[in-house]
Amino acid sequence: MVRAISLTSILPGLRQMRAYQPAWLRGDLLAGVTVAAYLVPQCMAYAELAGVAPVAGLWAILPPMLLYALLGSSPQLSVGPESTTAVMTAVAIAPQAGGDPLAYASLASLLALFVGLACLLGAWSRLGFLADLLSKPILVGYMAGVAVIMISGQIGKISGVDLQAESLLDQLRELAGRSGEIHGPTLVLAIGVLVFLLLVQRLFPMAPGPLLAVLLAVAVVSVLQLDQRGVAVIGDIPAGLPSFHLPEGVAPQKLRFLLSAAVGIALVGYSDNVLTARAFAARGGYRIDANQELLALGAVNLGNGLMQGFPVSSSGSRTAIGEALGSRSQLFSLVAFVAVSLVVLFLRPLLALFPKAALGAIVIYAALRLIDISEFQRLRRFKLSEFRLALVTFAGVLLTDLLMGVALAVALSVIDLFARLVRPHDAVLGNAPNLAGLHDVEDWEGTSTIPGLVLYRYDAPLCFANAEDFRRRALLAIDAETVAVDWFVLNAEAIVEVDITAADVLQELQQELAGRHIVFAMARVKQDLYLQLVRAGVAERIGAEHFYPTLPTAIAAFQDQASRGAAGSVP
Repeated sequence: MVRAISLTSILPGLRQMRAYQPAWLRGDLLAGVTVAAYLVPQCMAYAELAGVAPVAGLWAILPPMLLYALLGSSPQLSVGPESTTAVMTAVAIAPQAGGDPLAYASLASLLALFVGLACLLGAWSRLGFLADLLSKPILVGYMAGVAVIMISGQIGKISGVDLQAESLLDQLRELAGRSGEIHGPTLVLAIGVLVFLLLVQRLFPMAPGPLLAVLLAVAVVSVLQLDQRGVAVIGDIPAGLPSFHLPEGVAPQKLRFLLSAAVGIALVGYSDNVLTARAFAARGGYRIDANQELLALGAVNLGNGLMQGFPVSSSGSRTAIGEALGSRSQLFSLVAFVAVSLVVLFLRPLLALFPKAALGAIVIYAALRLIDISEFQRLRRFKLSEFRLALVTFAGVLLTDLLMGVALAVALSVIDLFARLVRPHDAVLGNAPNLAGLHDVEDWEGTSTIPGLVLYRYDAPLCFANAEDFRRRALLAIDAETVAVDWFVLNAEAIVEVDITAADVLQELQQELAGRHIVFAMARVKQDLYLQLVRAGVAERIGAEHFYPTLPTAIAAFQDQASRGAAGSVP
């Protein structure tokens, strides 16, 4: 019994399968077959995007579907090749491969191995929380930048021109200058496939558009014999399923570069994985385990590294298709695994005639779906700073490379978080007309403070980064009062802890106010915070009698002292 519990804790898929309900079977079967139909051409295109042979995209589907079905905590997530990690793979290994296809494939597998090891190390270290460093504006801007890079990588394929430029604008300029070299049938075929995909998405969103595009493109190439008129096709696909293969070693300088690239890919891939899983978990009314997702992603990439694949993550589009068709468990991934295996074993001649221009069109179609204009607009309406953050990330990804873009995205997220901590909201509290309780005087018209008393709230923990800001704004709140201030009460409900720098600043503030004959008091102090203030000597300076459990008790104490002072001054 202990062994079974241990296995199910390590392999959540077993627990899900034990709780399987027969009513789910129809939806899982339909979702599995449809997702397989969608991912075959999609993953071949992503392999091309990553710089490896299209068949490697099919091979890179198989280990992830099996491993995630056992290790993943989401019953609906579809894991395998996707655009972001494919682009990052190409960026990381292209300079190292020197144009050698065999070296490219070996480096891609080695990179997947490193990504897997990075994720497993992260899971062992309980680093699942790192995905939270990527805020929504960062991800929106990052994905838009990735989409532009994806599109720029396909311009040469859909035009039939071997372009030397790298950025999208430079490629378009070069293409305009070499317009006479554009291969007409290749361009027309690519545009036709892209228009077809966009129309299917608009008119029949649940139809397997990429699969239909594959079949039509193969039919057009076969009937019109376009492969004999200069349209590049995939060609012969190796027979059989992927086999176990250890990647070859590399020179130390390449190794260091691949390791740093693997960390970036692991972070982005995991962020995409856990955010997609959380989104569908919220829709489905269940929860996922962020650290388990990191473990599953590590195992998935480790499996791909040992089976001639390349780095992978999750696919939001395939997950959405599965959900729409009724997927309720990872059985749908196992069904898709069987379907893809049958394609690799028996439908290779059909795929051999698939034009590379159509693969480029599928990649561009996927890229366009990553540019979420409506989300940019929502960010602009919500808060201008969030919109700017998305734009800066977008520009950073385009103006640097993707790995620098990852670092920039994380840095911007941390800076944004730090800025909120360093300059948080604060409030002077008072009585608002016709409203019970105490409220921010800036929020309600007609709100007035209690004469002689400043009730001040600072909405963040106090630490070295914001201690001086707190002191400055507290003094400004006192100086803004029109009536002489006798008491300053710090509402500490948002201050869960202090460090020694902040404790010293509190003590200095108390001393400064004492010099101005102003009583410094604190209200709503949590027990942990109070013990920290005791250890720092601040509580003794303030005096135990000036700590109050609630704001009303602090106000009552102030009014009591004020009334006694007034009585004592009467002759």
